[in-house]
Amino acid sequence: MFNEVKSLNEECGVFGVWGAENANYLTYLGLHSLQHRGQEGAGIVTNDNGKLMSYRNLGLVSQVFSDQKNLYALTGNSAIGHVRYSTAGENKIENVQPLLFDFTDDQFALAHNGNLTNAITLKKELEQSGHIFKSSSDSEVLMHLIKKSNKSNLIDKIKESLNTIQGGFAYLLMTRDSLIIALDSNGFRPLSIGQLENGSYVVASETCALDAVNAKFVRDVLPGELITINDEGMKIDHWTTKTKLAFCSMEFVYFARADSNLLGINVHSARKRMGRNLAEEYPVEGDIVVGVPNSSLSAASGYAEAIKLPYEMGLIKNQYMGREFIQPTQELREKSVRQKLAAVKGVVKDKRVILVDDSIVRGTTCAYIVKMLRDAGAREVHLRIASPQFKFPCFFGIDIQKKSELIASHKSVEEMRKMFDADSLEFLSEEGLVDAIGLSKDRNLPDSGLDLSYFNGKYPTYLYDYADEVEKDS
Repeated sequence: MFNEVKSLNEECGVFGVWGAENANYLTYLGLHSLQHRGQEGAGIVTNDNGKLMSYRNLGLVSQVFSDQKNLYALTGNSAIGHVRYSTAGENKIENVQPLLFDFTDDQFALAHNGNLTNAITLKKELEQSGHIFKSSSDSEVLMHLIKKSNKSNLIDKIKESLNTIQGGFAYLLMTRDSLIIALDSNGFRPLSIGQLENGSYVVASETCALDAVNAKFVRDVLPGELITINDEGMKIDHWTTKTKLAFCSMEFVYFARADSNLLGINVHSARKRMGRNLAEEYPVEGDIVVGVPNSSLSAASGYAEAIKLPYEMGLIKNQYMGREFIQPTQELREKSVRQKLAAVKGVVKDKRVILVDDSIVRGTTCAYIVKMLRDAGAREVHLRIASPQFKFPCFFGIDIQKKSELIASHKSVEEMRKMFDADSLEFLSEEGLVDAIGLSKDRNLPDSGLDLSYFNGKYPTYLYDYADEVEKDS
């Protein structure tokens, strides 16, 4: 089940700049700061006096542009860039973004973070009417809809097209004279705008990329917004007013970098509160608290402070390895864990270790780390997870694979504890997660403002192409 999910879902990062010298290098720096969001492909499109130029390839940003000639050939004062993570079987250069479209009368470039839930249906309809797709990515659907539209001007064409697609999306579109930004009606994906000292605008998936180019934060892109940036400045418009914020809770739990601010909330601080709430919900006697590097360190420090135990570096990460969640196959993920982490025997030997991790997806990593700590001499290992049980796949832009691969969807807490050989296992409650993020308090929302479907299966919007599969699997 969910075969299409494996080929469509992706977790990516986008970056754009308008009206700045060295736009190519600024975009390179921005993408480097977003490397954690995608490690299989990268690309940049620049705008030099109305001529769009592109370079993209498979690999990390530094690998794609290891030959600096490829970067410096991208001249111009505006650019958009993309880092991509694809699932197994779809890691092809045709899917690496930004996608550049050369038409007889114009050029467009497109970068997308998210997943369209009605892309399969739309693609079939477009192909039946004669459209030919350059890639197998759902990102390309928007450009075909724009070209198909009979509206009189580009903005109206884009609005009509955005009202046709469904799902999660943060789009950057570059034309010869503007940079256009669009966010879905639920704001699933993060997107922020900043400004350089010379007044040039920068847009990025996370604020850590704004910081990397010394851009001052201006505002977050909000659900349903359509923003145009050109030489005249920034114009804020809307492609829809039917919006309801359902921001991806896993951005706070795992995906975003700790130094980023999402909707005004610092990721490190939110994760630290997750650890604090977890300690209040599930305290346990121990000697030390250890976090799984790197995304769990903030939660571990919060847990340690709340329970008044020393927070120790019981695990060391090889900083030159990627993230096992973001490896495309299970075999590669398992090899990655073995190479990237090591237990510090002098710290954990003869200790009752409280091990804090941010989430359990497939369970491979947890089982291996518990064994590693025991092999290093830990007397007890108590596992505490700073998020609720991950039971349901995501359809709005994060690769969570099929439901059968989510261990919590078919194993009880006790069954998982035994599988991991942990002395105890507990998860943060949904209420504890919502409280830790604090989005509803910060924005005075009537609900949490978060997408919590990973934990409870309550999807904030209809799933279109995936609805029947979800019904069968429930």
